Amino acid sequence: MVRGGSATTGPTLAVVAREAGVSVPTASKVVNGREDVAPETRRRVTEALERLGYVRRPRLDATRTPGLVDLVVHSLESSWSAAVLHGVEEAAHDAGLEVVVSAGLNRTWGGRPERGWLDKLTARGSSGVLFNLAELTPSQYAWLEQHRIPFVMIDPAHEPPPGVVSVGAANHQGGARATEHLLSLGHERIAVIGGYQRKLCSSARVAGYRSALAAAGVRHRPEYLRYGDFDEVVAQRRMLELLDLPEPPTAVFVCSDKMALGAYEAVALRGLRVPDDISVVGFDDLPEARWATPALTTVRQPLSEMAATAVRHLVGLMVGQEPESARTELPTRLVERASTAPPRT
Repeated sequence: MVRGGSATTGPTLAVVAREAGVSVPTASKVVNGREDVAPETRRRVTEALERLGYVRRPRLDATRTPGLVDLVVHSLESSWSAAVLHGVEEAAHDAGLEVVVSAGLNRTWGGRPERGWLDKLTARGSSGVLFNLAELTPSQYAWLEQHRIPFVMIDPAHEPPPGVVSVGAANHQGGARATEHLLSLGHERIAVIGGYQRKLCSSARVAGYRSALAAAGVRHRPEYLRYGDFDEVVAQRRMLELLDLPEPPTAVFVCSDKMALGAYEAVALRGLRVPDDISVVGFDDLPEARWATPALTTVRQPLSEMAATAVRHLVGLMVGQEPESARTELPTRLVERASTAPPRT
């Protein structure tokens, strides 16, 4: 018997290979979920499998618990990932699932899983995958679809293809609320330091900032828009650039708590103080926001709740249930602390 099909209850793998015009080893690679197959070849073999009624190994045995799912995170070194892990762990325990964590597949923020990782996924018999901050290629999406592996994206780096289930925060709402808070204090010279310009969450937060300014009738100044790549050191440089402008801002919305700490360092380097000389608002509400001096006013995104919601969606997909909507956004809220104050007159 060939793994992924049956030689006694249906066509053999040799018949499938002949139908698709490929070798038996190539057909076996497709059936067993190997990555090292050209997309066009994989398509032909997959169509032959379905046309001939070849029986694949089930991805989920609903009568067997606990099941095994994979969680792919970009790093285990941040409190951001720790909050996600906490949410996944609790929800997986409630669902009777075991979780395999893969980290550092690609060291860039929002990285792609390395070639060969999907092969390992199939080899260990995972019933589903949670991708956190991931950036998948079209061929990887196709691979998961062709092998009928349920998956859910947690805060995807880019807008996923139609129908792909994802969970995120209301980033636009959060960016608008942060800016509205600064406007309510009397600030009009408000800058923003975004993350990566083309990342989904970052662009939404910056868009929320701009919409709040427009709603208040405050002119958007192009020189007040900078991008810090979600990196503390880069954000420090961008904050120094803002402070060195002929007319520097009196407040700044920084699109992550990590970058906000870099902004704090820049303010100190210029001999200024938060919030006496400039107000700062972050985004995430990580533990670092409470530990900072002064404590950081920030937008809380519910990371653990996002992760738990993703687990519940994945469990539904594993048993054949589709969510009402492919995209789920959980609300954000402003947490006021000591880093914001009215501007000096």
